[in-house]
Amino acid sequence: MNVIHSVLAFVVALGVLVAVHEYGHFWVARRLGVKILRFSLGFGRPLWTRRCGPDATEFTVAVLPLGGYVKMLDEREGEVAPGEAHRAFNRQPLGYRSAIVAAGPIANFVFAIIAYWVMFLVGVDGVAPIVGAVREGTVAQRTGLEAGDRIITVNGRATPTWEAVLHETMKRVLDHERMRVQVEGRAGRREVELDLGDVRVDDVTRGNFFDKLGLEPVRAKLSPRIGEIVSGGRAQAAGLAVGDLVVAVDGRPMGDWSDWVRYVRAHPEQPMEVEILRQNRRERLVLVPERHLECPRAGLAAWFGAAPACAPAEHSIGRIGAGVDQDQEIQAPPVATERYGPLRAMVRAGEKTWDTSALTLGILGKMLFGEASVRNLSGPISIAQYAGQSASIGFAAFLAFLAIVSVSLGVLNLLPVPLLDGGHLMYYLIELVTRRPVSESLQVFGQQIGLVLLLGLMGLAFYNDLMRLL
Repeated sequence: MNVIHSVLAFVVALGVLVAVHEYGHFWVARRLGVKILRFSLGFGRPLWTRRCGPDATEFTVAVLPLGGYVKMLDEREGEVAPGEAHRAFNRQPLGYRSAIVAAGPIANFVFAIIAYWVMFLVGVDGVAPIVGAVREGTVAQRTGLEAGDRIITVNGRATPTWEAVLHETMKRVLDHERMRVQVEGRAGRREVELDLGDVRVDDVTRGNFFDKLGLEPVRAKLSPRIGEIVSGGRAQAAGLAVGDLVVAVDGRPMGDWSDWVRYVRAHPEQPMEVEILRQNRRERLVLVPERHLECPRAGLAAWFGAAPACAPAEHSIGRIGAGVDQDQEIQAPPVATERYGPLRAMVRAGEKTWDTSALTLGILGKMLFGEASVRNLSGPISIAQYAGQSASIGFAAFLAFLAIVSVSLGVLNLLPVPLLDGGHLMYYLIELVTRRPVSESLQVFGQQIGLVLLLGLMGLAFYNDLMRLL
């Protein structure tokens, strides 16, 4: 059912965003007097077709939903009746052609602004940006952050949720800037400055940002009560039993299950003195976690059983064969809602769209110059998963997903790559400078290069999807 849900959400999202993009081309072309022959959502065999309008435009939904197109009257693609030559796309002035081509990506940006506006009107729920713990000797500790501090602003921009904090942080990481953070805690309201010199784009995109800074957000808590014991595991051998509550390890109190898991993972093959509470009696036992080699996904060779692509010294963790009590009540972290009135929501929607566009372009640039991993690229499988997850969370989350993908489509289509809208605009810029159109032979050559680049990019994104699944 999860797969079906994700596929349906993906089809709906892609259908909406492709329709928005192509409608941008369609709307501007119609108003500039260009004849539209076909408006197609999808490629391949038509599933549904209808002709309407004064030009008997053919509206089609095709079998492959991975895109769409608007076919306009054009003398380069077939004969045009003399009486309609003035309505052919190729006969239009340079400004008209540029406006028609640019209208698709612009429509994506407009849609993102509207989606964000509705999202901010409805309200976006998120985890409040409260620091749960700060590790000794880390950037966060040297800066002066303390457990219990609530992040109010980042570089003057309000951050009511952790998602907003990470969004503002990514901009500073891309520009290698220091980050001014206003916090409120036991020491009152104050401003601290975080040095992000050692933080990379991949640290944020892969979820390692907090580890790099040395802080932990306040999170949902589960008490360290044992709910499952694996037969033959180290936990059973040490005498742990279902129902035991782990109170302390080596004299260190265990506040929740995460503290317990983190301590076990950090001590493979090292004896630990564990204090437990069993039937209202405190007992002590010695537990030695088993050493387990945890390698990162390293491609198909590692998956098919080749030698692990990591060093045991760097990737060894402790494991005991025990699970948490799933029936206990979860202590949820504080939740905050980002909501604005109509005018302020529109301003925030515009800022969010601009920031997301700049981030998308910045990350692409970092990948191009080798400063960010190409694993950040996502293909249709990952996008379908994100679509399903966001749709399950709620309307505002799905709107945010649509807005992000719409911005990505707009930015990607404006890249100066032949076959994309940006490639056509590049030709028109050359035409503006040289006062004559780019030759057809050069355009054909450019399209071949563009096709190779796009196929390579799609192949890499699909490979990343497979690696995430495997």
